[in-house]
Amino acid sequence: MSDVTPGAPEEAPHLDFAGTTPYEDYVQADVLTHLQHLRSDDPGEMVFLVTTQVMELWFTVIVHEWETAAHALRRDDLPAAMAALKRSTYELESLNASWRPLAQLTPAQFNAYRSALGEGSGFQSAMYRRMEFLLGDKSASMLVPHRGAPRVHGELEKALQEPSVYDEVLSLLARRGHAVPDAVLNRDLAQKYEASPEVEAVWTAVYAAADQDTELVRLGEALTDVGELVWRWRNDHLVATRRAMGSKVGTGGSAGVSWLEKRATKNVFPELWTARSHV
Repeated sequence: MSDVTPGAPEEAPHLDFAGTTPYEDYVQADVLTHLQHLRSDDPGEMVFLVTTQVMELWFTVIVHEWETAAHALRRDDLPAAMAALKRSTYELESLNASWRPLAQLTPAQFNAYRSALGEGSGFQSAMYRRMEFLLGDKSASMLVPHRGAPRVHGELEKALQEPSVYDEVLSLLARRGHAVPDAVLNRDLAQKYEASPEVEAVWTAVYAAADQDTELVRLGEALTDVGELVWRWRNDHLVATRRAMGSKVGTGGSAGVSWLEKRATKNVFPELWTARSHV
């Protein structure tokens, strides 16, 4: 991206710097473009590795957005929360598009470098796990693979104990006078969120309101956009895996397609989906 103002006199860019360029100092491109250490001779491994690294960067951005949204909801700053959730939908779209370079892999093409992964598997991604925790899909067992990395383990432990984005939304609904039950508001935050009929009734009331331009309806729709894109991510992952390896056991001992199939059937923010049947 250039900072040249349209219509301004054209000037030659600065080319001579004492050290690295200001662009390099900010972006760290030299670091990023030398993080690819291939483990096979197959030319297709490069796109697999880079695509996976790009996904990790998108996970990082999305975690930042959802943490920003959670903190804003806690202080009743709905505009800041909505802005962060909206940004995350664009980022989720870009994340989901990352499957395209891998989506057409045949089993033979994937097998050409699959052994290079060793015991590595996507379910071991700490940053993706933080995304899942922020969605309310928590499990203490998912910290086990990271016991040998104290910083990462500590960050995941903190995320496990903190309210998810949806927890913060439900607390906000309660502060706005909606009948969110105490059992939901005071639940063990380290446990996976389970759907509540009372919360479904709250969302039904929000969506049944005559004014469909209320802050809470807009918040519900922003969360629904996020939930839909997360569902698409899971399904795109499932389809890409089916094409590349069928029903074989996944790397790292995961159940592969059968595990992904179970994940693909689950919605985040569940009552936002079921409440629509009652409006």
